[in-house]
Amino acid sequence: MSERLEDIAVKMVAGGRGLLAADESTSTIKKRFDTINLESTETSRRDYREMLFRSDEAMKKYISGVILYEETLFQKAADGTPFVDIIKAAGSIPGIKVDIGAKPMAKFPGETITEGLDGLADRLAKYYEAGARFAKWRGVIAISETLPSRGSVRANAQALARYAALCQEARIVPIVEPECLMDGKPGDHNIDRCAEVTESTLRIVFEELADARVSLEGMILKPNMVIDGKNARKASVAEVAERTVQVLKRTVPSAVPGIAFLSGGQTTEEATAHLSAINSGYDLPWLVTFSYGRALQDSALKTWNGKQENVAAGQREFTHRAEMNSLAAKGNWKAELEKAA
Repeated sequence: MSERLEDIAVKMVAGGRGLLAADESTSTIKKRFDTINLESTETSRRDYREMLFRSDEAMKKYISGVILYEETLFQKAADGTPFVDIIKAAGSIPGIKVDIGAKPMAKFPGETITEGLDGLADRLAKYYEAGARFAKWRGVIAISETLPSRGSVRANAQALARYAALCQEARIVPIVEPECLMDGKPGDHNIDRCAEVTESTLRIVFEELADARVSLEGMILKPNMVIDGKNARKASVAEVAERTVQVLKRTVPSAVPGIAFLSGGQTTEEATAHLSAINSGYDLPWLVTFSYGRALQDSALKTWNGKQENVAAGQREFTHRAEMNSLAAKGNWKAELEKAA
């Protein structure tokens, strides 16, 4: 496998394939399992993720890489095969979430700073050894009439840039994820406010990346789409696509090989529809694909429902979503394809 950062980055976003975000922390996966009344144990988490990673058709055709949580990176399937080996055998790239979460930021009420830089260089060496070839760090930006503050955006952008530089030094491609929250509190902002915050945030992020000497050719951006707040949803699919492309073209250098969107609070089908509209109507300087968690997994999780006898059905559901998003990454998704399934 080629080890140049630039080659790995392109492989992560090319050919209509995208990333499966299976990096839910132990507390987040518990919330997901609560929805199907399943206790979250090391075994139940393993069984669930094994179902996804062994979905051969999805993994070989539609998924370019998997973002793992630390537990999962070192975990083995029921038959003793390391998950990393199962992912690689499908032609997919293993990756790892390396931040340790967004914590309240001192003196900035309602805002957070993501932690995890201390000791990161040593952890990255260990993750590389275990097979991870890309990493992810999420900075969380609140949106309201008065937020975010410049101080919190700058602090999160600096952390993202320091993380990205450490990754590249460790021969790992950084996914840089500044998420301007659609579903934060109060979530009543309109699409204009989201566009304004997303544009200024991305500008600052790329300034900090430049100052940290991060090679743009060896990274992936994982941004939010430009969309109205979750309690004020009005914008059409076409408008979300248009505003998103406008903001990205103003802020993201064409040297960045790819953009892999987060689904952040959108329904499963919305996330697919928006991605397809972005890819079908515009001339884009980067490859644009998905890096979805819930929007790829939700229906599979509910179909599986924690039962061994439902594994095949869960895999069919996951494969369908992966295929729909792969079509969207090529701009070819249509709503009627959902009905046909």
